[in-house]
Amino acid sequence: MGKIPAIADFADGYNPLSMSELAYGTIEDIYSVARRLLKERGPVIEGEPFDLFGMAGRGGGHGSAPAFLVLGNDEIREMLSDAKTFNQDCHAEMFGKTVGNTLTVLNDPIHGKVRRVFQMAFMPHNIARWGDELVGPVANELVDRFVGRGRAELVNDFSLPFPFEIIYRQLDLPGQDTAVFHKMAVALLGSYGDMRKYALEASEKLGVYFKRLIEQRRANPGGDLISALVAAEVDGEYIPEDIMISFLRQLLSAGGDTTYRGTGSMMIGLLQKPDQLEQVRADRSLVPQAVEEALRWEAATPIAMRSAACDTELGGVKIPKGAVLTVVTSAANRDPERYPNPDAFDIHRPKTRHLTFSYGPHVCIGQHLARLEMARALNVLLDRLPNLRLDPDMPPPRVTGFYFRTPKDVHVRFD
Repeated sequence: MGKIPAIADFADGYNPLSMSELAYGTIEDIYSVARRLLKERGPVIEGEPFDLFGMAGRGGGHGSAPAFLVLGNDEIREMLSDAKTFNQDCHAEMFGKTVGNTLTVLNDPIHGKVRRVFQMAFMPHNIARWGDELVGPVANELVDRFVGRGRAELVNDFSLPFPFEIIYRQLDLPGQDTAVFHKMAVALLGSYGDMRKYALEASEKLGVYFKRLIEQRRANPGGDLISALVAAEVDGEYIPEDIMISFLRQLLSAGGDTTYRGTGSMMIGLLQKPDQLEQVRADRSLVPQAVEEALRWEAATPIAMRSAACDTELGGVKIPKGAVLTVVTSAANRDPERYPNPDAFDIHRPKTRHLTFSYGPHVCIGQHLARLEMARALNVLLDRLPNLRLDPDMPPPRVTGFYFRTPKDVHVRFD
């Protein structure tokens, strides 16, 4: 089969990377707001999340459905564990229209059936192989581009391209098209105003491209992830093409977008605590602890959404059928009852399970790969950038956002 035509860029030069603040909000401290709301109004509050967090007028994008905010740690875990009462229907209108018929949209029994096959792609032996063959080499190649300068901006120079470059190699995509794929992946997450139009355009273009790619790999399989998915079976049946295409869209967007955000926040946490950074540099057995603390401290996706499948009750509050509930998992990650001094970044914190990768049946399927990527990234940066420190001549880095949280830039110097 011949070469697949290159994926077309946005005709008007639209750059979704410049729309992050508009899309996800500029709020910096969501945690004290969450704790205040929890204390004053309880663990479950009726109202639009944006309004309750002081960003009035944004709306939740779910039409006239009643909206609730869930802040209590116990209520969050109860809700995410009960996929029958609190299902994925709220994602159909936005995520379902752009990313497609993927795990985030599916309910059981279809969700569990499809998930089992996709989980096979993320088995430990595959993740270990990707770590050796893809993750480490990509990290080193990115550092090669700036190591001689003595200074860098770690978001755009490193953490932003890092997971996307890994995904492109997992899928064996053509190198010359990676910049356009990156834009399409980020555009898929847009849900407001003109961003919605571009999200739908990206969805259509990626769908056409992946359909051709699946046909090519079916005829000429290789060692890439798409070839493996093409050959995979669910109860004796191959994965439906629409679900496979949707999974590839989600892998491009969520898999790359959240890991880059998490890596950037991890570096801020360590750079703002130079003593801890040096402890990790000297003792690499502390790297997993640094990764877990970063995931708890600043989750890339601090919220999750569910729909009420029936009239029910949560935290003493009556929830009508069809209501959309936004759970602030990051509020649970900084619950002072579970995490003493929760706002502090502390790699020596006793291990307690956080909710950054969600909880229950829809826990993130790629969480182990994300951890490996963050750990390899940290090791490479420490290996190759001696005396890594924040650049004193540049503004201190900040993590902002509500639906997604990320630093816009992290300026550093090194010897």
